[in-house]
Amino acid sequence: MGFSKGGFDMEPTAGQRAALGMICDTFLPGDGRRLPSATELGAVETIFQILGRNPREAERKQLATLLGLWDSRLTGLLTGNGPRKFSTLSQEQREKALLRLGDSGLAPVRAIFQALKGAALLAYNITPGPTGVNPLWEQIGYPAPSGPLPGAPAPALAPLRFTESTTLTCDVVIVGSGAGGGTAAAALAEAGLDVVVLERGNYYDDRDFGAGELAGLTTLYAPGPAASAEGQITLVAGSCLGGGTVVNWSTSLPTPDAVRREWADLGATQFAGSEYGDALELVRKRLSVNDSRSPLSARDSVLDRGARALGWDMDVLPRNVSDACDAGTECGRCGYGCRLGAKQSVTKTWLSDAAAHGARLVVDANVRSIEVKNGRAEAVSARTSDGVEITVRARAVVVAAGAIQTPALLRRSGLRNKNIGKHLRLHPAAAVFGVFEEQITPWEGAMQARISREHADLDGKGYGVIYETGPTHPGLGTGFMNWRGAAAHRATMADFAKSAAVGIITRDRDSGTVEIDKTGEPIVKYTLSDYDANHLHTGIVGAAKILEAAGAKRIFSGHQAGVDFEPGVRGSIQEFDAAARTAGYGPGRCAMGALHIMGSARMGGSPELSATDPDGATWDVPNIVVADGSSFPTAPGVNPMVSIEAIAHMNATRLAARLR
Repeated sequence: MGFSKGGFDMEPTAGQRAALGMICDTFLPGDGRRLPSATELGAVETIFQILGRNPREAERKQLATLLGLWDSRLTGLLTGNGPRKFSTLSQEQREKALLRLGDSGLAPVRAIFQALKGAALLAYNITPGPTGVNPLWEQIGYPAPSGPLPGAPAPALAPLRFTESTTLTCDVVIVGSGAGGGTAAAALAEAGLDVVVLERGNYYDDRDFGAGELAGLTTLYAPGPAASAEGQITLVAGSCLGGGTVVNWSTSLPTPDAVRREWADLGATQFAGSEYGDALELVRKRLSVNDSRSPLSARDSVLDRGARALGWDMDVLPRNVSDACDAGTECGRCGYGCRLGAKQSVTKTWLSDAAAHGARLVVDANVRSIEVKNGRAEAVSARTSDGVEITVRARAVVVAAGAIQTPALLRRSGLRNKNIGKHLRLHPAAAVFGVFEEQITPWEGAMQARISREHADLDGKGYGVIYETGPTHPGLGTGFMNWRGAAAHRATMADFAKSAAVGIITRDRDSGTVEIDKTGEPIVKYTLSDYDANHLHTGIVGAAKILEAAGAKRIFSGHQAGVDFEPGVRGSIQEFDAAARTAGYGPGRCAMGALHIMGSARMGGSPELSATDPDGATWDVPNIVVADGSSFPTAPGVNPMVSIEAIAHMNATRLAARLR
């Protein structure tokens, strides 16, 4: 049994459906009054909908097997209940069984718990339910989906969509349309080259947004892989025309000077010079980057006043938004698309420029391979979601599919440089939550308005953490929380509107890998090193200090062990520090996400150190150029959008010069 684009290839068995229902109802049994159970709400169907998008057959089969065995005596033995079926246990016994999985000393067992917990909590919190308004939303004051903005303009772009086998010819074909691909398309088209852009997702614009978290997650974000193979970290990436720039949090920071020097030292010397500096400035201007639309929301005020009370660094974040941005209620929804058209995504900027110069944009085109003959790329092959074949013949190929899909495509196409798929950086992110007396409504306000770099350099080499906030919605928020039982989770969610999360973003020194399975789908392998875990721990404690200084009445981390304290009432920051360190940062120990995925086909000065040369061209095939976040030689330590676009513009400009 497996999944298809819309769900299971075949209907799940009654036993599998019942097993998932029992699991979800153990995590979320409802309260017998206002809140329904997960099955009553319809969360099980939401899980099948979300997981049904997963392209990896092996993971689909693993889930089917797990569900098939769940209500067996063998599973009872494994969960510590003796040879008793899960269905015979009381709610209390079921909760204890799940917690034993989550607290297991075996990382693979903890990974199973985290996958089940994440799916159940996410699905429950984003499912509208039979009435169209989730009772949890009503309880916490979270608004139902707003729908399209009245009077929203018609989509500005007219991408192609093919329903019959097609062959196109051009100068340059670009794989991916996000920060890298969109910017490269504009640079190449403006240079007079014939450009075709292939995007595996679809095109959504202002009037398509406002349908809520469930719709946003299933249309605008990548279907998988959802996590690293070890269960260490959740992976989040955009997948639509415009890529991550349509859904990111609009933070527009340049590459730090020290990082530019570090990158140059690895052989791409232009990173330290005016060529890259000019590209950064060009991007800043095209995106209308400014700091005048970054007012303090209640959420960012927590970060601001807490850090200032500690005497820590605090700065305003620049954002790529126009004056149309309300920096308030609408802005908080922007992670699921900007209804106002204010966010200057590549859809609004570079792709618009490219189309104006004749570039052809193609959606629903999943590129599976690059055809290489005699050391040169000659064409790419793509498939639509309906299996229609698309071939694009070109003089050069720009790969900008993101740092997971780019190395996977290069490997599927036969490239063999040992660095393809290595040096993956994820900026591991965690959150510490504070509960306040006053309303925070953390889903509102400017996407991100403040940053503290107090601990950005913890080792004297530029590695550490930064502190930021972000709009926290019921679905997104649970990805950074633990679960210590149904009642405790209900109490946490009851305080959701009064909660603020301080995010910790780690500049990871050490790296992971991207490999491919036998079907060519990517597998991400990443385990946080002790070195980077020590920095993340400093950030966890630092975030708790910020929240305490800001006046939080309860503070808790995402450690599955349950690490929290109530300032002045129960526990202390010192005890929190010790408990968090004891709980640890191994797979399944602390909730983490990767919203910045980078470095897996990095630029450098030699094939021994890098996957691509200083032009961004692969060492294996010189007319394949990489132009996305996978180009980063190391992690930048800041939100990467501006850096990606600057690299893409620089590499595309160099390619245009060679082709001319």
